[in-house]
Amino acid sequence: MRSILKAVAPTLAICFAALGASHAEAAYPDRPVKVIVPFAAGGGADIVARLVFKGVSEQLGQPFIIDNRGGAGGIIGTDAVAKAAPDGYTLLLGQSGPNAINPSVYSKLPYDARRDFATITQLTSYPYVVAVKKQLPVNTLAELIELAKRQPRTLTLSTAGQGSSAHLAVELFMRQADISLIPVPYKGAGPALLDVVGGVVDMTFGDAASASKQAQAGNVKAVAVTGARRSPLLPDVPTVAEAGVPGYEASAWHGVLAPRGTPEPIIQTLHASIVKVLADPALKERLAQDGIETVGSTPEEFNRSLQAEIEKWLKVVKDAGIKLE
Repeated sequence: MRSILKAVAPTLAICFAALGASHAEAAYPDRPVKVIVPFAAGGGADIVARLVFKGVSEQLGQPFIIDNRGGAGGIIGTDAVAKAAPDGYTLLLGQSGPNAINPSVYSKLPYDARRDFATITQLTSYPYVVAVKKQLPVNTLAELIELAKRQPRTLTLSTAGQGSSAHLAVELFMRQADISLIPVPYKGAGPALLDVVGGVVDMTFGDAASASKQAQAGNVKAVAVTGARRSPLLPDVPTVAEAGVPGYEASAWHGVLAPRGTPEPIIQTLHASIVKVLADPALKERLAQDGIETVGSTPEEFNRSLQAEIEKWLKVVKDAGIKLE
């Protein structure tokens, strides 16, 4: 009997371990969950995280604690999740910059954006607004492109920083429109837009909420939006594709990711809860006020989209010769 028990002990250990893991997944979550936002509190990513995970917490009966870990263009917080235990108790509020763009603009990253994460769902999508200073003698995107072709490398365009999502949207625009502008990096989208209002620079690719308010106040002229669809904040303003650059589309996004290896039942529990929260009309309306559209994709759809985004921006970064250390 003793020899039989000795022989089957390894198999029993594996079975008990599997049963324990299965029970833990079924009980998930049974303690607070940490959601790392790799940007400072009060920004767009932080606001989205708090709105969404408030609802998730109410549904799943455990606190989902927002942990802001800003710095290094989102790298610090993103890396913390990549190296966390894959047990569903550390999640990432992902964004286009750290997850789709940083792999191209930084020569070295402490995480692998393609392989170190399990995708759960894309939360949002939001475009930029092509806003020009009111003194510029153009009223449409076609007129802006014509002016840029007549005066190459003379028009200035403020960006939210070298290698940012908005900066790469500009680089893509220049290539597809076959024009040459002078990108001027700023420390954030707010200062970049304010210098267009003040006439210091000629234009910017601004966030929809702020740029639409300035356009409605007559402080700038909105000539296009960069998304696949028109923005409800500026329904009369065409997309860049509609206005003369066919095939152009550049949108930023938020999404939820977990460390690679997180069990599938946990991924599905989180996905079901988050998608239900995103379907709430009150949440949709709140985000729409900032020009943000909810998405709610499946984990597989989000993964395909993320991989396509990485490839898309890799080519733009290579063509533009952008590199950050």
